[in-house]
Amino acid sequence: MASEKFEKILGKDSEYLLGHVCKTIPKEKLHLPGPDWVDRIFSSSDRNVRVLRSLQTLYGNGRLANTGYLSILPVDQGIEHSAGASFAPNPEYFDPENIVKLAIEGGCNAVASTSGVLGIVARKYAHKIPFILKFNHNEFISYPNTYDQIMFATIEKAYEMGCVAVGATIYFGSEESKRQIVEVSQAFEIAHEMGMATVLWCYLRNAGFKTKDKDYHTAADLTGQANHLGATIQADIIKQKLPTNNGGFKALNFSKFSEKMYTELSSDHPIDLTRYQVVNNYMGRIGLINSGGPSGENDLQQAAVTAVINKRAGGMGLISGRKAFQKPMKDGIKILNTIQDVYLSKEITIA
Repeated sequence: MASEKFEKILGKDSEYLLGHVCKTIPKEKLHLPGPDWVDRIFSSSDRNVRVLRSLQTLYGNGRLANTGYLSILPVDQGIEHSAGASFAPNPEYFDPENIVKLAIEGGCNAVASTSGVLGIVARKYAHKIPFILKFNHNEFISYPNTYDQIMFATIEKAYEMGCVAVGATIYFGSEESKRQIVEVSQAFEIAHEMGMATVLWCYLRNAGFKTKDKDYHTAADLTGQANHLGATIQADIIKQKLPTNNGGFKALNFSKFSEKMYTELSSDHPIDLTRYQVVNNYMGRIGLINSGGPSGENDLQQAAVTAVINKRAGGMGLISGRKAFQKPMKDGIKILNTIQDVYLSKEITIA
């Protein structure tokens, strides 16, 4: 029944995705998600006991509890995309409590949001669902618009409101990226010292990454390297956009690359492209969660496709916001549950 359900949701993509056999890095060489994830990966690391407890709390909540997979609701778009544009489709989410309610009712492992959103309801909900405080943001009220991640909150504030983890974005490739790397690296070190886990949005941002013909902001080679840098500064979980192409280093003629990156380590198939992202996460030791993308038409199908690609590539889950909160709550819950059902399905296996 499960396979029939997903074949119907995936439609014409069903055989292409569910029937794919990975011909690049075999799954046996990866560190794959599982119920013993924290013990298997982090108990031998330098993370302290309190971080291990926080990670286990994160992995032990929601419909995916104790599977090694994650379903996270992120709602910080009100800062960069403007609250009006973000919440106009469903104004009830101007109220932070409804954001947290959606994460709980939707069976998520955690909710990730701003210090303002989480702080205003912390005493009521911090013990009911794991909080992830996103402490830096890009804001678009400055004119003209610029792209830079700046600090909006302290790690101490996250600790005080009972967060199990903190999150941040680095715009790798931007002029400001070196400063952001230092800021986030230092903040992650403090978070670990205080017993919280770390989640990094490893995004690319540079006008030079986009040509007339192709946008390499989602190239597997560039995003893979961004992931590798994120693992280097001790992110425990990495969020990345799903790759849509490859060959950015070659096309843009910068950095260093090997032809094997595009032949033996990847292919044009989306599962193989995503597998390359996982490989750059220390062969999967640092979990890869892909973003759900913007809301639009066929959101349920698109969310399921993204989840199937991530899971079959060896990823750890999805962090999906706009597809869920820009709809009536019951429809948002349905999308979140469909994503989770992909990871709960024993018939959807690692390619």
